[in-house]
Amino acid sequence: MMIMTRLLVVAFLLLVQGVTYAQSLERVEPSFWWADMVHPDLQLMVHGDNIAGAQVRLDYPGVQIERVESLDNPNYAFIYLSLSDTLRPGIASLEFVLPSGESVSRPYEFKRRRAGSAQRQGFDASDVIYLITPDRFANGDPANDQVEGLREGPERAYKGGRHGGDIQGIIAHLDYIEDMGFTQIWTMPLLVNDMPQYSYHGYSTTDYYNIDPRLGSNALYAELSAQARQRGIGVIMDVILNHIGSEHWWMKDLPSADWINNGGEFTPTSHRREALHDPHGAMIDKQAFNDGWFVETMPDLNQRNPHLATYLIQNAIWWIEFADLSGIRVDTYSYSDKAFLGEWTRRVMQEYPNFNIVGEEWSVNPAIVAYWQQDSRRHDDYQSYLPSVMDFPLQTTLISALQEPETWATGLRKLYELIASDFLYGDPYNLVVFGDNHDMSRVFTQLNEDPELLKMAMSFIMTMRGIPQVFYGTEIAMSNAGTDDHGIIRSDFPGGWSDDLVNAFTGKGLSPLQQDMQLFFKRLLNWRQTSDAIARGKLTQYAPDNGTYVFFRTSERQQVMVVLNKNDQPASLDLQRFSEVLRGPVNAADAITGRPYRLEDTLTVGPKQTLILQIQQ
Repeated sequence: MMIMTRLLVVAFLLLVQGVTYAQSLERVEPSFWWADMVHPDLQLMVHGDNIAGAQVRLDYPGVQIERVESLDNPNYAFIYLSLSDTLRPGIASLEFVLPSGESVSRPYEFKRRRAGSAQRQGFDASDVIYLITPDRFANGDPANDQVEGLREGPERAYKGGRHGGDIQGIIAHLDYIEDMGFTQIWTMPLLVNDMPQYSYHGYSTTDYYNIDPRLGSNALYAELSAQARQRGIGVIMDVILNHIGSEHWWMKDLPSADWINNGGEFTPTSHRREALHDPHGAMIDKQAFNDGWFVETMPDLNQRNPHLATYLIQNAIWWIEFADLSGIRVDTYSYSDKAFLGEWTRRVMQEYPNFNIVGEEWSVNPAIVAYWQQDSRRHDDYQSYLPSVMDFPLQTTLISALQEPETWATGLRKLYELIASDFLYGDPYNLVVFGDNHDMSRVFTQLNEDPELLKMAMSFIMTMRGIPQVFYGTEIAMSNAGTDDHGIIRSDFPGGWSDDLVNAFTGKGLSPLQQDMQLFFKRLLNWRQTSDAIARGKLTQYAPDNGTYVFFRTSERQQVMVVLNKNDQPASLDLQRFSEVLRGPVNAADAITGRPYRLEDTLTVGPKQTLILQIQQ
């Protein structure tokens, strides 16, 4: 009787253990994949109690388990699958066999790819990117402002709180975005950011595979992309490879001791990116930059760990395929491990050879920024596959050039000299150019709220080589006078909330200045969509002369002449100076107003005026 009781107890415990195990098999990431991908291998990261002790089986045509690896945490198993060309879409059974003999099965789907997915076209110089802070743009679904189980709720009155904007709000205003002439949407991060405070900005990821419920869902993000694409608008995802949020689920049960840099202890980064390029530099300074944390709430990831590196690579590819993306913007690009960045970009571009990725390297030194772009001339043998970088040197120089007095060393001359250093870049036409972004004072504020200088800056950005990016609200001259607080810089877009008295989507309540600026943007951006010279044309610039700066964009089909006059008086240009490019006399038309011009001997430009002339050939 005693023996029978013991056997029943053992059987019961084994049964309970199996049930507990089944319930604690918390994550398999990625949760599904696609057949017919270029790369033949797939890593599954499985998290569950003592999962490392289980045997793994997967019986499906075209799939083979190459190996199963575990690290120093028994709650993780890394399953490496080999996917053959014969793999077809369908659902496999992923089985985990416990030492007790109990087994747990989980379906694993291999999906069918969209037709032409691998050949998708990334954003390029024909586009204009609209940068949106989702929490601050429009509240399309007030029901998701407060989500049970997430730490921070709505607090619209607080500049650093969550204000309720969401993906549905962007979807609801796609007509406005299209009507204004924007062709790409880059949103600040949308993934789960379950932090106790300041979670609205999204840069402290706590789940790499799920959209934050306060912003929507994975399905809604895919719907945004689909509806945007119907309007000819692409979606660019903001990806963070360098760090996570301190409340990421990994931090409660790290896969390995080396998953986080500096042993998981907060050690601030030096921010000295120059250390990576210094021919006389010490290794300790390079490590202080790469391995340091931004802040205590942003643990720094160690991408030298091959399992983590593969996880991050697959995650980017997963989102591109799932949400049908047209591009990726990589946050704090150079802070991640250098070798990893090369492999990450190589793998993404291997899957999508016409795709585009832009990296953020916040330096005003073009040599340091250019280092990361593919085909740039480098001081070492580093191989980069990154197509694009953010042109921070141009942004800084543009602002100073428009405000400084015109001397032999200041003003527009600086802008000319910077463009002359484009030989540093592998492809200067594939740089992302901008007047401001979400991390700096708004361009209107930087230009001392001078509307003519704002128009001059935006005219330059829209016609210079590169891919323009505009921060939401710039089209109505939003500002942050008297403060550089990010919560104010990222203020709510008027009209995005039902009780707003001013509505920029409809024009209700806008000031005359805001109405004029919005109309200017609309005309400029919609004209730009028609310009072959701006999208594909060669740049020819002329040295500034007495406060004027002239450049041309020339393609086989079209020519555009751009003139900036910074002076408070009219300027008269001798057109003979430009005869190398301008085959006159010719007729031209102002791209914004349609006013006709005859370009023959001289051209008069009004005070603080920018002319964009489409030359009729």
